Amino acid sequence: MTDAKPPLGQETDYPSQYDPSVLFPIARSESRAAFVDAKLPFDGVDIWNAWELTWLGVGNRPEVATVEVRVPASSPNLIESKSLKLYLNSYSMSTFKSSSDVATSIANDLTASAGAKVAVRVAKVGERNDIHRLPGQCLDELDVTISRWDVEPGLLRADAETIVQEELYTDLLRSLCPVTSQPDIGSLAIHYHGPKIDPRSLLKYVVSFREHNDFHEACIERMFVDIEAQCQPEKLSVYARYQRRGGIDINPFRSNFETQPRNLRTWRQ
Repeated sequence: MTDAKPPLGQETDYPSQYDPSVLFPIARSESRAAFVDAKLPFDGVDIWNAWELTWLGVGNRPEVATVEVRVPASSPNLIESKSLKLYLNSYSMSTFKSSSDVATSIANDLTASAGAKVAVRVAKVGERNDIHRLPGQCLDELDVTISRWDVEPGLLRADAETIVQEELYTDLLRSLCPVTSQPDIGSLAIHYHGPKIDPRSLLKYVVSFREHNDFHEACIERMFVDIEAQCQPEKLSVYARYQRRGGIDINPFRSNFETQPRNLRTWRQ
């Protein structure tokens, strides 16, 4: 071990490009010395569930998933929690071909840090059965190429000749905290009546918030205003289900025709 300090409680940068060097191992022996000898009287595993894993896939389209990490209790090191958070965040603007490639990468890096084989399971939406889905059509598998990382309402398109009532949603919402620049990740549901919104343009627009700094509520209000101005719906609701920060999730809902939405936990909450 080195004399370096763990990142928890320290001012740190939040890398958005893959960076395993931020992982900080801590020798288990330091805490075990007071109550066990060299031979452990037990077996076991440390199970970590991380809810904010995201990376860039084919065509720079964001991918999202949860990840389960199992570190054997027999490993010489544990991994400091904030360093793991920093490490997983470093995937956010890095490109991987598949979720299995991401799982392999995480497993290899955590195994090297822990000093023993770490098992990793990356689960995308549809691979968990203990979740609630947002209603409507999912946008996340649309064939799009992303080229804008700044908020651009001009990306939005609607067909004024085709009037519909529909619900659309995406799990690819990501913005940044304006105070800390930490990522705020969630799902977004849109319910509207009016000219049919081009779903590819809507997905590109939502993803354009990916490096935008603003509070949860402000992001959703800006989305409402932009969609209303660009697409001219007669009725519109915009509802975000953000993930936990410090154990609390914030779920802004803005509408010009509906009242309170259902408060259902989504798959990453």
